[in-house]
Amino acid sequence: MLVLSLLSTFVSFVMVLCGLWSFVSNYKHLLSVLLSLEFIMLGIFWVMVICLTQVGLEAYFILFFLTMAACEGALGLSLLISVVRTHGNDCFGSFSILQC
Repeated sequence: MLVLSLLSTFVSFVMVLCGLWSFVSNYKHLLSVLLSLEFIMLGIFWVMVICLTQVGLEAYFILFFLTMAACEGALGLSLLISVVRTHGNDCFGSFSILQC
């Protein structure tokens, strides 16, 4: 049982690191940035689930974190829709500094 929990903790840390690598390397489009942020949030959520269930704490904090992650995703998608409607695409290179 201990080996399984250590393996799942390692996999969740790899998820977070892969999300960070994707966030740093694929910054040309807003959609790829938002997807990598969601992947990081899922990795952190999995780390929290593993750690808090081993300790035996209540699941309310995990549910609160999951609610905040869903709100962050909805806010990011609404920002993506707004940017695509105003600028025509989600490429960061097409944004002008002179536009408001």
